[in-house]
Amino acid sequence: MALFGANGAGKTNVLEAVSLLSPGRGLRRATPDELARKPEALGWKILADLRAAKRVHQIETMAEPGASRSLLIDGKPAPQLALGRIARMLWLVPAMDRLWIEGAEGRRRFLDRMTLSFEPDHGEAVLAYDKAMRERNRLLRDQIGDVGWYAALESQMAEAGARIIANRRSALTRIARATAGAQTAFPAADLTLLNPDDAPDVANAEGLRTMFAEGRRRDMAAGRTLAGPHRADLGAVYATKGVPAAQCSTGEQKALLISMVLANARALAEDIGAAPILLLDEVAAHLDASRRAALYTELLALGAQAWMTGTGAEFFDGLRHAAQGFEVTETGGVSRLQECDLP
Repeated sequence: MALFGANGAGKTNVLEAVSLLSPGRGLRRATPDELARKPEALGWKILADLRAAKRVHQIETMAEPGASRSLLIDGKPAPQLALGRIARMLWLVPAMDRLWIEGAEGRRRFLDRMTLSFEPDHGEAVLAYDKAMRERNRLLRDQIGDVGWYAALESQMAEAGARIIANRRSALTRIARATAGAQTAFPAADLTLLNPDDAPDVANAEGLRTMFAEGRRRDMAAGRTLAGPHRADLGAVYATKGVPAAQCSTGEQKALLISMVLANARALAEDIGAAPILLLDEVAAHLDASRRAALYTELLALGAQAWMTGTGAEFFDGLRHAAQGFEVTETGGVSRLQECDLP
């Protein structure tokens, strides 16, 4: 599906609504209140029929003003993580174009999103780790010296942290395998899981428990936990050139990102027998005509349901008989979609 129209017409809003059919805050990481129409602030609701594994699920997710997001699946309350078990979803948005030149937090989030696509329970491990770490950090800031409290929290962090590391490594292995076996016009990226220079490379629960315990004095001085899976980084190298992604051109960085998303999609298709839903916002930016054509060819070969946006129909040249086209316009704060032919 190709959505095109002027900037601000509402194209990304459509993709964001679809992204909320997966766990988390969606592709723009907005809070429930930030998603509500302003100034009315009446809250919001998304209804969808989601087909997966030859079954159609009725999804209803919503939030009232000042409240957290709620979810109904087939009319019954469900946790957001349940969405990850129904259908897998990947996205690429313009904000990710700076992934390799900004801080490690964004790359960690990108890695965890890929990992979540393979392991729907990964989100539970991340939540458990973050919750225990917040409690430990509070003790550190308050200069609390109770060994028993630390040991209990560090045990929770160690168990969840070991799962996080194992899941991340498994995801990178699957993506590497899908990259190596692919015929693609996009450059391959060699991906690695990195730790800060001063952090030990520990992956098992017992080793993490020991690391947290031995680091208490240093962590108390800093007022926060200085080592662990929350400090990991995602490294990427343009394989054929041997150049770190951060040193590549803007176009090369975009192509590497697309390559990673396509590899993720291929690996998922192989694992679960169905390609994920792909949300590609302004995907044609920084791509020349030949590489755009190559991208569309690969998407069609995947058989994935892909939602793409662009400022003009010309960005989807050649998809006339392969995709639905919709022009998005905005008048008086209301966006409208009109189906039309692609070039």
